[in-house]
Amino acid sequence: MKLIILQPEGTLFNGDIESVTLPGEKGSFTLLKRHAPLISILAKGIIKYRIKNSQAYETIGVNGGFVKIRNDSITICTD
Repeated sequence: MKLIILQPEGTLFNGDIESVTLPGEKGSFTLLKRHAPLISILAKGIIKYRIKNSQAYETIGVNGGFVKIRNDSITICTD
């Protein structure tokens, strides 16, 4: 899957991942390959993603935003 994380200052991450866990308004949720198309609001919390072909996770703290997923491409806009 392709993940792009955008902030007002520019692109924070742009690369291939295995999974991403996001802070939703009603709790965290995880996106995996072939997820159904989705647009959702993000709450304040931690974005946790695993880069493709790696066992390590990266994390980013966010104050909110939104996510769009379509055709295994995930775009996150946050501040």
